[in-house]
Amino acid sequence: MQSVSGRDKAYSFVRDQVLTSPAATGTFLNEQDLATRIGVSRTPVREALLMLQAEGLVEMVPKRGAHVPAMSGRQIGELMELRGVLERHAGSVAVGTGTPPVALMRDALGAQEVLAEVRTDDAAKEFIDLDGRFHQILIDSAGSELLSRTYAGLRARQLRVGLTALFAASDRQRNVCTEHEAIVAALESGDEDLVHRAIDDHLEVTLQILLRA
Repeated sequence: MQSVSGRDKAYSFVRDQVLTSPAATGTFLNEQDLATRIGVSRTPVREALLMLQAEGLVEMVPKRGAHVPAMSGRQIGELMELRGVLERHAGSVAVGTGTPPVALMRDALGAQEVLAEVRTDDAAKEFIDLDGRFHQILIDSAGSELLSRTYAGLRARQLRVGLTALFAASDRQRNVCTEHEAIVAALESGDEDLVHRAIDDHLEVTLQILLRA
């Protein structure tokens, strides 16, 4: 079994555990603190931060370190637009092949419904993790490795904006479940236009909440 390098370990930790939190926005990341938390030296942390800078997730500021920039309205709009393109394509493929991943999506939705009434930070994070799983299942059903990798690469941004949307709108968890149910029902119906509308409606609601936040 191939061991994970210190750089890759640091990269995954910062991307998936640190940058996904809305609280990280606007802060500077301390390399030594990260190294201690991850259990590596500062060098792989620095390398990981440079990788994240190349992806636009952090900004390296001379004498200050890695800054986590806020996402602009334009960036949020572009994220939702890209998600729509990828998810509508996956929905078309699922309907066209007659094999929409309804059972797996319902499993993720069911787990979300259990958490919908729980008002804790941990529950919110788990809810958004499940949200990502719900949409990734649809993407993966298209059978395209490149499509799946591209969508998965949006994870840090999606988790951050997803948590922001949950805290910015009352009862957002319950409404997300309703919107997800509409997507699954549309897939079950085999109506491609209905699938596209359900996806677009879900993303548009999220976008408007984020733009008001």
